[in-house]
Amino acid sequence: MPPLPGKLRVDGVTVRVTNVARTVADCFKFRNKIGLDVAMEARQEAWRARRVSMDELWRYSRVSRKIRLPGF
Repeated sequence: MPPLPGKLRVDGVTVRVTNVARTVADCFKFRNKIGLDVAMEARQEAWRARRVSMDELWRYSRVSRKIRLPGF
């Protein structure tokens, strides 16, 4: 079971923990900083593990103003 939303400290940096769909959408939002390959892999892994639905990905991509999800 995934951790509940909140805050987590990773390598000395405090990060917000939300949910898988939001994280994938954020990967695409920040793809220029983290790399498109990382965002694509995050999407693939989440989809293969059945941790997200298309509806969730679409909703969070609209929330983060990243409407287009490459490959879907």
